[in-house]
Amino acid sequence: MARQLEEQIVGRFPVGKRLRVLDVGMGRGTQALRLARAGHQVTGLEHEPGRIAAARDALAGEPEGIRERMRIIESDGRDTGVHFRPGSFDVVLCHGVLMHVAEPDPLIAGLARMLAPGGLLSLLVRNGDALAMLPGLSGDWPGALAAFRTTARLPHSRTEADEEAPPRPGAEGRADRLQKLTATLAGIGA
Repeated sequence: MARQLEEQIVGRFPVGKRLRVLDVGMGRGTQALRLARAGHQVTGLEHEPGRIAAARDALAGEPEGIRERMRIIESDGRDTGVHFRPGSFDVVLCHGVLMHVAEPDPLIAGLARMLAPGGLLSLLVRNGDALAMLPGLSGDWPGALAAFRTTARLPHSRTEADEEAPPRPGAEGRADRLQKLTATLAGIGA
């Protein structure tokens, strides 16, 4: 993911430009720290206390210049309009968040408002069409066809070995389809 994001940034912005980045659902801060190390000004939003603590611990171990380029705000991203003015960021990341939001359109619209003209909105979502194929992989073609028609929660592939393990992050949640996301983004002019 980091390589693809870097390719998008390099293709969209002048080389060496210091970008203003908003990372919604920053988790432990891995992506945010990578971008701060690259010289960008990064604001990370996270609502889960354990992840905030982990991100702050990771940030504390960085040199002062990097610590000055990154800030962490406790938020789930739905209140961006409270914290920031429209057009405040060149890049907005929302990776692995939408699957946990029942109605993502207002969140997406809010994030798009945070973008400066020509900005980059990077969404990483559960792929509904790919997940719909899971029943077909085990020969359940009626199940696969039904899954393609649904907008409900789609199955997550778990093996018998997974049964004893806790669910992986994102194992449960809503899935999105490219066509619907594209229509939503076009509808808000993003």
